[in-house]
Amino acid sequence: MRASILIGYFFKYAIPLVWLTNGLFCKVLNLVPRHEEIVARILGDAFSQPLTILIGISEIAMAVWILLEIQQKLNTYTQIAIVITMNIIEFIFASDLLLWGRYNSLFAIIFTVIIFLNHHYSNPVTSEKI
Repeated sequence: MRASILIGYFFKYAIPLVWLTNGLFCKVLNLVPRHEEIVARILGDAFSQPLTILIGISEIAMAVWILLEIQQKLNTYTQIAIVITMNIIEFIFASDLLLWGRYNSLFAIIFTVIIFLNHHYSNPVTSEKI
């Protein structure tokens, strides 16, 4: 088996695993309370817990959407838009609460590039029009 195929399989499951981990463990199960603190800082304390859970459920849904391979191009650009938007907002309002502080943006950019390249190389027919 070629290395590129192995790398493709790795990212095919690693990307949704990132969404699932952040959604389920960090937000829904609140194993990383910092996520709720970030939501509280940005959206206010009043509904930070249910909003954090709702965001977590959305991230779990994103993982499922990725694994189902439905509307892959739309999914790819939706992921990129969400990650970039979320990180800009967090950078402005809650950078002191982020795991790597302002450097979180660097990891977000790397993640979005991985998402884009994964789509481009795993779907050569559909990604030709990108």
